[in-house]
Amino acid sequence: MDFKNKVVLITGASSGIGKQTAIEFAKLGSIIILVARRKNKLEEVEKELKKFNVTTLICECDISKKEQVEIMSKEVIQKFNFVDILVNNAGFAIYGSVSDLSITDIESQMETNYFGMIYCIKNFLPLMIKKQSGHIVNVASVAASFGLPGIASYCASKFAMLGFSEGLKHELSGSGVGITVVSPIMVKTDFFEHPSFEKMPKYSSASLNAITVAKAILKAANSSRLEIIVPSVVRGAVWMKHTFPYFISPILGKSFQKQLDSTKDN
Repeated sequence: MDFKNKVVLITGASSGIGKQTAIEFAKLGSIIILVARRKNKLEEVEKELKKFNVTTLICECDISKKEQVEIMSKEVIQKFNFVDILVNNAGFAIYGSVSDLSITDIESQMETNYFGMIYCIKNFLPLMIKKQSGHIVNVASVAASFGLPGIASYCASKFAMLGFSEGLKHELSGSGVGITVVSPIMVKTDFFEHPSFEKMPKYSSASLNAITVAKAILKAANSSRLEIIVPSVVRGAVWMKHTFPYFISPILGKSFQKQLDSTKDN
């Protein structure tokens, strides 16, 4: 796909992966729609995109609120008629054991990470199907394949995203509309700014930078694959987990449980 003049909508575009994805698409001449809750941050990103001389639109929207997504989508469609590429990137995690997290903590992650994606897809997919064109990119995580202590509710939201995407991909077969999930390992962004992560080491030496993931998202927007794991070598670990769960799951579980226990001791 030639991304020049393609209408690209990115949620969670105010920082991190979303911001870098906007920059990468802008370099290729796309029309960029920036969606996030913090308007001042979106304005900063928009200023950075001016050097690429591309058309932009800021939409202040909390995607966990379906009413706000509906208003946002109407504004976008009124101005551009269509969205060629929908990047569902907005998401967050709250670190802690299920016994320590409140129901609100768990619900809020599902509302943004999963239902926010649903609301966006439901508002833009009908036009894609009608035009027989378009691509949805859902930014998940390797946590979509591993249930881990300390981030069980976050894993659940990404499991849900991957499962929904797979089912929808089958439904869209032959429609001209594509859907691909991008699942990175830990990424160096402000994802870990939530207070719950204060006692947890934020990055490892293997952590990715936002540029790497943004480039994977561009690849995904032109891919027939269901899932792109970043880095690709981690696909081997996912395969091992599904093939030998009785061997791999206990190892990962103990490692993350040890980390969770250490945060409670501090």
